[in-house]
Amino acid sequence: MLIKEIILENFMSYEYARIPFQPGVNLICGPNGSGKSSILLAASVALGQSYTERSKKLSDLIRWGKDQARVTVVLDNTHKSGHSRPVQRINKDYIYLTRILRKDGKYWCELENRAASKIDVTRLLQRFGVDPENMLIIMHQNMVEEFTVLSHQEKLRTVEAAVGFESYRENVLKAQKKLSHILSQEESVGKLLESAEQTLNYWREQYDRYQQKKQMQMKRRFLERELAWAEVAKREKIADEIKEQIRERQKAISQIENEIKTADNQLNNVLTRLKEFKEEWHKLYEDRLLIERAQAKTELAISMTNEAIQETHTLIETYQSNLKEWLTKIEQFETILHKNPEPTNLKTQLTEIRNAYEKLEDTWTQKLKAKDENLKGTIEKSNEELGKLANQILGVKEKIEHLNSEIETLNNSTVDQKINLALLQYKEESLKKGIEKLEKELQLSLVDCDEFRKKAEEMGPQIVPMKSVAEILDEIRVTDGHLTALADVSEDIERMYESYSKLYLELKGKAQMVEENREKALEEVKTRMEAWKTVIKSLLEHVNIQYQGILTLAQATGEVRLTDEQDIELAGLEILVGFKGAKPLPLNAHTQSGGERSTATMTFLLALQQRVKSPFRAVDEYDVHMDPRNREMIADLLVSSVKGLDAQYLAITPSQLSFSGNDVHVITVQNIEGKSIVKEVA
Repeated sequence: MLIKEIILENFMSYEYARIPFQPGVNLICGPNGSGKSSILLAASVALGQSYTERSKKLSDLIRWGKDQARVTVVLDNTHKSGHSRPVQRINKDYIYLTRILRKDGKYWCELENRAASKIDVTRLLQRFGVDPENMLIIMHQNMVEEFTVLSHQEKLRTVEAAVGFESYRENVLKAQKKLSHILSQEESVGKLLESAEQTLNYWREQYDRYQQKKQMQMKRRFLERELAWAEVAKREKIADEIKEQIRERQKAISQIENEIKTADNQLNNVLTRLKEFKEEWHKLYEDRLLIERAQAKTELAISMTNEAIQETHTLIETYQSNLKEWLTKIEQFETILHKNPEPTNLKTQLTEIRNAYEKLEDTWTQKLKAKDENLKGTIEKSNEELGKLANQILGVKEKIEHLNSEIETLNNSTVDQKINLALLQYKEESLKKGIEKLEKELQLSLVDCDEFRKKAEEMGPQIVPMKSVAEILDEIRVTDGHLTALADVSEDIERMYESYSKLYLELKGKAQMVEENREKALEEVKTRMEAWKTVIKSLLEHVNIQYQGILTLAQATGEVRLTDEQDIELAGLEILVGFKGAKPLPLNAHTQSGGERSTATMTFLLALQQRVKSPFRAVDEYDVHMDPRNREMIADLLVSSVKGLDAQYLAITPSQLSFSGNDVHVITVQNIEGKSIVKEVA
């Protein structure tokens, strides 16, 4: 059972009504215009069905004089035979699905008193397995006639939807659509591949020329790179030569420093010896001075002695002269005395004077002689000493002369050493200045080398140049000549060739893939088509047996068969029927009468009941054109076809008599003063 109850509020002729439903067959009966069909229409509106036979707008279904209508369907969400609820997310036995209609044209659905979209309603009904749009599930007034005028293809698709076989058709259609797309794609890819191949051949020729140009460009770039590194090597060689010159000069400086050190040591040794010789010379000079001083003293002593001797001699002569004078005077006095012998005292004095003179003469003579002898002895000793001193002076002179010679030699050697040392220092200074100059040149060379190295590194990793700069330049000129000949070759050629090559390979791969996909799609279509044919044939075999059995009760013959089964788009369901011994003919609006069409349609519908998946089915006034016998027969078969199924059937008919004696839930509808009233009978 699907619907527990339908609640109508201001819907069409209903002001307010609650219609309870039961499992099995629910029969709504009543006179024409009482509001029977409005109940099924209300259920359809609540279930979201787009069909409304009586109105172009839903707002026209609102009761006259009212602004709003509500239709509520109470859905059964109880556990079925130990299974879980149909809608597990709603843990309730009954679900309230409401459709609200307003005069201003606003319509909406509510699920459990909450606004719900059409998608929400569709998903909910899918959980219950109900498709309200299928006319074999809900068949409104005149749909029995409409079914007969459907094409074979439409009949088959309606049946597939009712029994839940749409997926088989959809699978086949998807596979066919996929195959059609693949075939179209294969044709398109084939044309594109042919065009791409022609275009690729042209671009291949251009690409070969481009490759030549590219090789020339690569060669030129390599030559530029080689030239750059050759320039680097050239400058490195210059730098190395400068470094070698610096090393040679440093080596020379080191050698000169050793020579300077040696010369300096030699000069120091010479100066030391010269100093020693000078000290010795000064000592000899001082000794000479001392000796000469002693000589001078000796000579002075001799001179003074000689002078003393001379003075002594002079004094002796003076004394002798004075003595002679005294002696003369004495003789004069004696002469006088001889003449005048009277003054005896004078004679006595004279005698004393003579005696004193003689005594003095003897004394002075002795003294002077002794002194003279002493002085002469002194002179002799001084002369001897002077001779010794002269010899000593001579020896000192010889030594001094020897030292002067040595000193002169050492002075000359010192001068030579100083000159040599100065020359070495000059050479060292010159070499150092040369090194400074070379270091500046080296610095400039290294900077220049670094600049060229940076430029070279920008062109690529270092390589060892095999040619000179001039040779490389010559080869670059030759390469430029080749490049000039290929100047018209654009760089876009490679992109175009690669693009078309890639496109060609992609198209080729795609063509191969499309071919493989075509084979797979063909196999898939075949497999799915076989599956569809199998289930449809099985279904129709079962339905055909049931259909023929029911027709026998109506004294008719007929057949249900599949047409154009090789093409699912053309395949259809053909229903044949013949009454009262007539040859079975296709069911349509022109061959059979209204009652025959109704009987045949309901017969087919009843034959299909065992395979219909929906828990709710409905049919409105199916028996209008039937004779009483067929009406009763169809009513009995309708009740028996639902028994044993977990299905709920809603039948609307103006006559209750056809269902008399059957286990049917009867709902009677009456219209009193423009208001429909529902009465539940049993």
